[in-house]
Amino acid sequence: MKDWARRLKREALVLWVAARHPGVPWLAKGVAALVAAYAFSPLDLIPDFIPVIGLVDDLLIVPVGVWVALKLVPKALRAQLRAEAALLAERPVSQTGLAIVIALWLALAYLGWRALG
Repeated sequence: MKDWARRLKREALVLWVAARHPGVPWLAKGVAALVAAYAFSPLDLIPDFIPVIGLVDDLLIVPVGVWVALKLVPKALRAQLRAEAALLAERPVSQTGLAIVIALWLALAYLGWRALG
C-alpha cells in the first residue's frame, strides 16, 4: 500500500510538470492541472475524518484523475516528464487547489442554505 501511495505521489508530480510543459496538448494540460492542483491542495474535498467516504478522494478521485490525465499525455512525452518530475526538490503546495476546494465547499453550503430556506 505504501509503495502504491508513493507511486501515486510521483505520478501527481508528473502531472504538475505536464501542466506547465509546452509540448503537452491543451486538454491534457487542463486535466493535469486540475488533478495536480487537487492532489497538492492542503485541503481535501471530503475531509479524511469523515468515516469511509473521507478516504474516497485519496483512494478513488486522485488515482482516477491521474490515470485519465496520463492517458491524455502523449506516450513519448511521459518519460521526459517523469525525468523532469524526479528532479523536483520538494513537493509543491497548490494554492489553486485550495481555492477550488474552498469554492466548492462554499457553493455546497450556499445550496444547502437555499434548500433549507
